[in-house]
Amino acid sequence: MLSRLAPEPMKVVLNWGRRYSLWVFNFGLACCAIEFIAASMARHDFIRLGVIPFAPGPRQADLMIVSGTVTDKMAPAVKRLYEQMPEPKYVISFGACSNCGGPYWDSYSVTKGVDQIIPVDVYVPGCPPRPEALLQGILKLQEKIARESLSERYGTGGAARPSTAALRSGLVAAPSAPDSSPDSAQEEGK
Repeated sequence: MLSRLAPEPMKVVLNWGRRYSLWVFNFGLACCAIEFIAASMARHDFIRLGVIPFAPGPRQADLMIVSGTVTDKMAPAVKRLYEQMPEPKYVISFGACSNCGGPYWDSYSVTKGVDQIIPVDVYVPGCPPRPEALLQGILKLQEKIARESLSERYGTGGAARPSTAALRSGLVAAPSAPDSSPDSAQEEGK
């Protein structure tokens, strides 16, 4: 329904604005955070991609970059910070530790990937990943934002996107794509 209300040029303009004005909230926990800092300095300078590297806090950020080992005790804080971000919000999991636990995956206290807690849009592998890998991850996210429709991002009626763990457990149903067939449009018009 929302996609019919917003014309295509409006979608292009909104996506362009979101794509090139990402405010980053870095949740740096380990050595990957040092690579994030290197990516934001003059040699790599991801400001030229339209990324503002240091938001004052989660309430001013569009993009959360989780870099480093997330422990089970830290998981509620990660979720709380994610929930404080305004919509639309995006997450990059940066490094092996935040992707799957990294070298600490078999520890009793390590969360086996940040996607067990919050939904992740882009994964950047490596231990630690190079700054160029983060730039590539940001470009992938910008491509995803450019293709995004308004109904994909806002069509859930304000409901939060489920994490991978919630989907796997069966407690939450996977979000379904809106039915855009001509028959459904006629039924809504009745």
